[in-house]
Amino acid sequence: MANELRNCPAPAKLNLFLHVIGRREDGYHLLQTVFQLIDHGDLLHFSLRSDEVICRTTPVDGVPEESDLIIRAARLLQSEAKKRTGSAVPGADIAIEKNLPMGGGLGGGSSDAATTLMALNHLWRAGMTRADLMEIGLQLGADVPFFLFGQNAFAEGVGEILTPINTPDGWYVIIEPGVSIPTASIFRSQELTRNTEPVKMTDFSNSAIDLGAFGRNDLQVVASRLFPPVAAAIKWLEQYAEARMTGSGACVFARFTNEQAADAVLEKLPCNWKGWKAQAMKMHPLKALLEE
Repeated sequence: MANELRNCPAPAKLNLFLHVIGRREDGYHLLQTVFQLIDHGDLLHFSLRSDEVICRTTPVDGVPEESDLIIRAARLLQSEAKKRTGSAVPGADIAIEKNLPMGGGLGGGSSDAATTLMALNHLWRAGMTRADLMEIGLQLGADVPFFLFGQNAFAEGVGEILTPINTPDGWYVIIEPGVSIPTASIFRSQELTRNTEPVKMTDFSNSAIDLGAFGRNDLQVVASRLFPPVAAAIKWLEQYAEARMTGSGACVFARFTNEQAADAVLEKLPCNWKGWKAQAMKMHPLKALLEE
């Protein structure tokens, strides 16, 4: 049995649009969105231990180990594996190279948790199916099932009802405006639109080549008002292409058909912002771990 997996990617996602179409009685918002994987993210390393302890071996600023989704995901999986096998499951040392900003709307913590579930399911030979892992992942956050789904998706519900979708190729310029946005502060705003008309997946598919031709991010107006750097970044990027915010922010993005066009925009980026480029992906790079 292999005792380690290194260089496991946890890619970011973009919300190509994000509509809030209602609210459940429990307070959770009903959404429609398209999740797009991109080839930029965090990197995780896993090593089995001789005891049952789950340990994060690298610090993450502002995230105590006990509340880290990585640790919570590993412990949930370990507990479920114990129930299924009736025997002890070894612990793991987990190291992370954190490249994605927190509070950026890129799904970094959720992606880290999904990569943890996939990697440890493989190392522990736990035998969980993708559906099993998605069920565990939903306990951690609404975005986690998408990363376990393994491909770009049209999402509904709170984000857990996923249908595969083809999205256009291209390169994205992503700007980090330098603020971290707590998701709850956006969703509890009285100014948030919660009654956008539902759309069909085919509506997006027929318009996806031009990002600006379809939908919007309903959270963007609220985030732009509460966090002016978001509005400034969108305004600047819109000089070059249709730009919008991803998730609940703070990162904003625009799509370009080729890498050279993305590079040309990044060369002009104001020095007070961090910016980078990423290519659209079709599949999660660890998807094969779920198909053995």
